[in-house]
Amino acid sequence: MTDSNQVSIGDTTQKNPPTIGVVGLGYVGLPVAIGFSEKYPIIGFDVDLNRIQELQKSVDRTGEISPDILNSANIEFTNDESRLVQCHLIIVAVPTPVKNNKEPDLTYLEEASKLVGKNLSKGAFVVYESTVYPGTTEEVCLPILEHQSQMKAGTDFYVGYSPERINPGDKEHTFKNNVKVVSGQNEYALQKIYEFYQSVLASNVYKAPSIKVAEASKIVENTQRDINIALMNEFSLIFNALDIDTYEVLNASKTKWNFAPYSPGLVGGHCIGVDPYYLIYKSREVGYDPKLLSLARDLNDSMPTYVVQSLIKLMITHKFNFHETPITVLGITFKENIPDIRNSKSLEIVDELVNLGLQVQVCDPHVESNPFYDNELVDFKRLDELKSTPIIILAVSHQEFKETDWLKRILPNEKGIIMDLKGILSEKLFPDDIVIWKL
Repeated sequence: MTDSNQVSIGDTTQKNPPTIGVVGLGYVGLPVAIGFSEKYPIIGFDVDLNRIQELQKSVDRTGEISPDILNSANIEFTNDESRLVQCHLIIVAVPTPVKNNKEPDLTYLEEASKLVGKNLSKGAFVVYESTVYPGTTEEVCLPILEHQSQMKAGTDFYVGYSPERINPGDKEHTFKNNVKVVSGQNEYALQKIYEFYQSVLASNVYKAPSIKVAEASKIVENTQRDINIALMNEFSLIFNALDIDTYEVLNASKTKWNFAPYSPGLVGGHCIGVDPYYLIYKSREVGYDPKLLSLARDLNDSMPTYVVQSLIKLMITHKFNFHETPITVLGITFKENIPDIRNSKSLEIVDELVNLGLQVQVCDPHVESNPFYDNELVDFKRLDELKSTPIIILAVSHQEFKETDWLKRILPNEKGIIMDLKGILSEKLFPDDIVIWKL
């Protein structure tokens, strides 16, 4: 099936290569735009005017892309949606969070589809990279595109899906060298989308047999990790009750050749802590209640409360005065070495401590602005400003926190508690009157 308006996507030898649009310039969209800009002119669109103005000045607030790369990239950053009309392929990479009831929130995706549909040219391709439940692209997004454009998908324009594999803070597994999964609504769309991605990637591109399979594969990747971490968290709860060091158990288990190395911890962010809910929702919609997935989510979501309850027991055991003992929390992002605090479980720990009326000192070298400016019980400090406190919760393993000299300086000379949620500290480094608690 061909059309006189169709452009050979992936033909990088053309004098006038096709223009690519990227809608949503966050942790996923910006690296995608940068990757494609090596061979194609890019129109990078975002509704956030502040974000656009920052990018136009070569500033990436996420810290993922350097100013030099932004300055040299062949990208027009804009919040003018009409610029998308000239795009031959549009990639949609907007957030897909969950609502308070843990059901999918497709608001951003629906609004992006309306915007793209209004500015869709005949013969263009639209590829979604936002994480969704199986069926979303064809059942939710495609009808919106058709309605807004007054064109027919599969004839006048083409739709596909490619699950994002961007890992914030990871300089090894990048957009360019990750294996990419692609799919299309028909064979023609699949082949063209495949050629498009393969032309800019150093890795292989895998053709999924359908859009639904590609959508499901993304959720499976993150749900598997969620369940494995939940298993480690449950081990931690059991072994703490048995007074056994969980990490010593795991180190022993790792000596077996086929043991899968996972660790207990807080599961937040906008991927592992969110994606399983999309599959749970869709599964229940078709009549099956996925018990294991739901239990894993409940367990991982309960870990901040478990940490706080464990701290209370430690404070009672070691006779700390609740209202006169300040607590230091190190790290409030959802993972190490990035500034993203969305769905951060360490933030939930801070909230629970504050709700108990405790005074909390917080430090995170990757978070610039103070998220607690209106809370008198939370003191947001830089690393060199930290005051001595007898209780420290190491919640995020930022590189800056792995040095122990400064950690020893903020501990008092008398008794103290360190809650090492990442298992990175050796008890041998501290005096016997410092209690080291681990998940």
